[in-house]
This record gives sequence, structure tokens and C-alpha cells, in this order.
Amino acid sequence: MPNFLHELDVDLCRWLESQAVFFIATADAEGRINLSPKGTDSLRCIHGRSVAYLDLTGSGNETAAHLLADGRITLMACSFGAKPRILRIYGTGRTVRPGHAEWDDLYARFPPQESRRQIVCIEAESIQTSCGFGVPVAADGFMAREMMEPWAEKKGGQPGVRAYQLEKNRRSIDDLPTGIDA
Repeated sequence: MPNFLHELDVDLCRWLESQAVFFIATADAEGRINLSPKGTDSLRCIHGRSVAYLDLTGSGNETAAHLLADGRITLMACSFGAKPRILRIYGTGRTVRPGHAEWDDLYARFPPQESRRQIVCIEAESIQTSCGFGVPVAADGFMAREMMEPWAEKKGGQPGVRAYQLEKNRRSIDDLPTGIDA
């Protein structure tokens, strides 16, 4: 049975931030629904109704395009450990990029990443937990892929990553603007 919460308490924030993987879903009014896995110690609780994650550079930037077009976002995390749990945060999102007034304070919450692209901030409209009994247990846990930072270094660090973002991340697969060049 799902439980709806007014806000994330300290224990739930601690659990959420410890998850090795979480998922982000967004959509605009007419295009594709995007569902992306995230990880790499990139999720933080800001306060009881607000979370943020450090978004690393990828081949697309659907989340940013959908947030500009519609603003709706859902975050889902689920336990793959012995104690089952699913958490969903339904809300609105926005991106904060380097140079934005909030960037330095938000970015200081995360481990430094050359492959950084933006921080996605989510304001919860609804927070739900459920049992997670149907989610499998990953007995051996998860192992981080150590590929993003070497990739960013091969690109030449932040200048090369930025050039890649301007080339590959300006438009969504449905040809919506992402705001990456703003």
C-alpha cells in the first residue's frame, strides 16, 4: 500500500542519497517520454520537499528539454538490498548550470566532476513510498563504472566537455531546445 508523505525526513533522505541508482522520467505534451537511469553519488536532499542531482554529460539532454517545455518530472529510487522500499517524488524541475547564481552553492554538495553538465532541481508536489516487494535483491550490490571522468579528460576537461555539450546537447531527440546554450 503506498504512503504519501508531506516531506522527506532525515532517515528517508539518508536512504535516498545512499542509493546506487535512481531513475528520472520527464515528458513534454506530445513527444516521447524519457526515462533515464542515474547514479555516481549524484543525488542530494536540499530540504524536505526539494532534491537535486548532478547531471553528467551524455549523448542527449532530454530531461532539460522536457523541463523547459513542460516542467514535470518524476524521480524514482528503489532498494535492491535486503530491506525493500520504493520512493517516488513527483514534481516540477529546473536546471541550474555553471555561471548561474545558484551554481556554486549547489555544486559544492557534490564530488567534483569534469563531466558535469547541469544540476537538476526538483520541487516535490507529491512524495510516495511503497513496499518494493517485487523488486529483486542485487545480492552483490552495484559497482560504479569508472568511465565518465576518463572520457571528460580525453575531451580536454571542461572546455572539451562544453564543446561536446554545445554540439550534442542543444536539441532533444524530438527537436526541442534544451537551453544548454543559454
